[in-house]
Amino acid sequence: MRRLAGRKARVIPMHRWSKLFIPTLREAPADAEVASHRFLIRSGYIRQLGAGIYNYLFLGQRAINKIIGIVREEMDQIGQEFYLPALLPKEPWEQSGRWTGMGDNMFRLKDRKGAELCLGMTHEEIMTTIAKNELRSYKQLPQIWYQIQTKFRDEPRPKSGLLRVRQFTMKDAYSFDIDKAGLDKSFELHDAVYRKIFSRCGLKFVAVEADSGSMGGSQSQEFMVYTDAGEDLIASCPVCGYAANTEKATSLLAPVTEMEPTGDGKPELVFTPGCGAIADVAAFFKISPASDIKCVAYMALKRGAAGKPDSWHGVAAFLRGDHQVNETKLLGAMGASELRTMQAEELTQYLNGPAGFLGPVGVTPEAKPLESGLTVVVDSSLEDRKNMVCGANKLDYHLRNVTPGRDFSWTLTADIRTVNEGESCPKNGCGGKLVVGKAVEIGHIFKLGYKYSESMGARVLDVNGKEVTPIMGSYGIGIERILTAAVEQSNDKNGFWLPASIAPFTVVVTVTNMTDALLKETGETLAAELEAAGLDVLLDDRDERAGVKFKDADLIGIPYRINVGKKTAEGKVELVTRATSTSVDVELSEVVALVRKRVEEDALVMAVGE
Repeated sequence: MRRLAGRKARVIPMHRWSKLFIPTLREAPADAEVASHRFLIRSGYIRQLGAGIYNYLFLGQRAINKIIGIVREEMDQIGQEFYLPALLPKEPWEQSGRWTGMGDNMFRLKDRKGAELCLGMTHEEIMTTIAKNELRSYKQLPQIWYQIQTKFRDEPRPKSGLLRVRQFTMKDAYSFDIDKAGLDKSFELHDAVYRKIFSRCGLKFVAVEADSGSMGGSQSQEFMVYTDAGEDLIASCPVCGYAANTEKATSLLAPVTEMEPTGDGKPELVFTPGCGAIADVAAFFKISPASDIKCVAYMALKRGAAGKPDSWHGVAAFLRGDHQVNETKLLGAMGASELRTMQAEELTQYLNGPAGFLGPVGVTPEAKPLESGLTVVVDSSLEDRKNMVCGANKLDYHLRNVTPGRDFSWTLTADIRTVNEGESCPKNGCGGKLVVGKAVEIGHIFKLGYKYSESMGARVLDVNGKEVTPIMGSYGIGIERILTAAVEQSNDKNGFWLPASIAPFTVVVTVTNMTDALLKETGETLAAELEAAGLDVLLDDRDERAGVKFKDADLIGIPYRINVGKKTAEGKVELVTRATSTSVDVELSEVVALVRKRVEEDALVMAVGE
C-alpha cells in the first residue's frame, strides 16, 4: 500500500500482559448466578458499577469492538449507518402513542426549562421522523438505515450480568418500503445478514417465531441461543425443525375422552370441601385435569388515547386445568399493556367468588374487550368441549356437566396457553413431539407495517403520483448478548473460550520463565512473527509461576495458547487449543503457520452458517 508523503506508518506496540490492566479473580461474586456473569467478572472483562450498570474493561471492550466490527461489516452490505441521539424529546413518542405505552420501562427526565425528555429504548420514532421529513417519492425507496447505539431500559429486576441490564448496546435497523412485497424483501435481507453475523461470531443459534411485543407489527422472528441461563422458553420440533418462542408457539392437542353427563346433563352443583387446587378437583371427581376448567383472574391495563387517562379492567381467563396462561398471548389477544393478579375485593366485584372456586357459569361478559365490565377470554382448546367441571363461584363448591357455549359465553376466544413439552408439532403431517428448552435472545426482526409511518404522518408519492404511506420493518441485535451467549455455550470449570473472530486476542504466547534469556527472546520473537502474520497476540511476559499463567490463560477466553517452555532448546513449543483442552508439540519454525491455518479453518466452518 502506498504511503502518503511525509507520513510515518502507524506502529501498534506489542500487547504485553505485564503492561495491561487484566484484573483476573480466583472467585466470582456471590451474586453471579450464571456462567457468563461469573466468568466475565473473573476474567476482568467487566465490573459492576450499579444495578444493571457495568464498566467494560480492556478485554471486554476489545471483544465488544470485534463484535461491532462484524455487525457493521455485514450490515453495510444492505444498509446505511446512522448515529442518532440517546436523549430524545417527548413529542415523537407522543405522536406514535408510546410515551405512555412504554410505562415505567422508560427513563424520563426534564431539562432546565421543564421540557420532558427520555433516554432512548429504541428508535422507531426517530427514524420515522427522518423519513417523514426527507422522503418524498417511491424513487427514494427502499431505504435501510441502521445504527449501533446505547439504549436504556429501567429494568425492574436487573440480574444475570449482561443479560438483564439497564444500559446496553444495540444494533437497530429500520426499513422503509413502498409496499408489502418490498417489506418482504427487506425482511429476508435482514434474515440472511443476521445468520451471517451470528455464524461469524461462532454462535450455535436457532431462528424462531416470536411475538413483536411493544414494537407492534406482524411477522416476527427471534434468533436464540440455547442455554440454561436464558429466560425465554423455546418450543421446537426435532422432526421438521419448527421452532417458536412459547409466547408464540402452538401445538396439536391429543383428543380428550369427555366425561359422561350425570342426571339431566345440565350443570350440577357439587360440594367439594377444601378442593381449591386443580389436583384436588381432579382427584375428587376422578377426572383428568384436562376436563377441568381453570380460571385465572387479572386486572388489565388499557392505555388511554391521546389526552385520556389509563384505566384498569377485570379479565377472567378460562382454560384447561392442565394448561398455563401465557400472559404475552393474553395481552395480545385483548390489546392490553399490562397485567396483574386480581385482589380478593376485585374477585368479589367481578366474579362474586373466592379464589380456588372461580368459574364461568353465571358470569356476564363484556361484548368488547376492556370495557366497563368483565372481559372473559376463553382458550381455544375449550371450544367444542362437553361435560366439564368448573368452579361455582361459591366457597367449597364446583359445577359438573358444564359445556362451553351452552352454559356460559365469553368476550373472545384465543390461543392463550403455553404449550407443554411432548405435545404434537403444529405442522400438518409432521407427527413430531415438541421439546421445550431455555434460550437467550440475541436478535429480533419484525415487520412493523404502518404503525409508526401512519401515526407520525410519513408519506411519499407512488409511481402514479398518489400519496401513500411507506411500510416499515425493525431489526435489532443485542451486542453484549452475543458476547454473553458465546460464553454461555463455551465454558468449563476453568473459564471460557471464544472464537478468534470475537476473542480479545487470538493467541496468547506464554513464556513460562521470564528469567530465562532464551525463553524470553523466543517468546518476544514469536509474538512479533504472529502479529506480522495478521494475528492478535497477547504476550504473557509477567514474572509469575507457569501455573498461574496457565490458569489465567484458560480463564480469559483466548482460543489458542503457545507455551514457550523447556522444549524451546529443542526448537519446539506447545500449542494448546482451549476449546478441546488439547495440546501438541510443534516445531518453532512451523507454529505460526499452524495457528494461522487453524484460525482460517475455524472461520471457514463458522462462515458455513447454522
